[in-house]
Amino acid sequence: MLLLVAWASAACGSRIEGGVFHSPKGYRVTLPANEGWEVAADGPADLVLRRRATRAGILAHATCEGRAPTRSLSVLARHLTFGIQGKEIRERRELALAGHQALWVRLEGSLDKAPVEVEAYVVKGRECVYDLIYVAPPTEFASGVEDFRAFVGSFAGP
Repeated sequence: MLLLVAWASAACGSRIEGGVFHSPKGYRVTLPANEGWEVAADGPADLVLRRRATRAGILAHATCEGRAPTRSLSVLARHLTFGIQGKEIRERRELALAGHQALWVRLEGSLDKAPVEVEAYVVKGRECVYDLIYVAPPTEFASGVEDFRAFVGSFAGP
């Protein structure tokens, strides 16, 4: 699974066309329409967006093992938050996203001794687990969360 500290981007074979990120892993998301988000270069995630004026970030990543994921959504969501200290889950619920079983979680904690708020979705596909994450300092969280929610709403996977 992917650590939230990973601030990286587009892996080999991915492309962005008309504001839509197409992953070679078979999913796509629309980049935020609001200005200020930039695609970060190089790293372990499929896509990482950073906001120029803040320390906020949006991350999309898929882990595909060629077979149906067997771990529970709760276990998969816990893996997303490794590295976050003093985690306090504010809200959490299971839902459907793009026709797939998903878990949404919102939490607070600290990352590298700096306070952060996190909103994340873990989505179980047929052969992949998709992680969609927004992380920002508490004072900057509200300014980007709607962009993230639109990003999540655009998710389409096999």
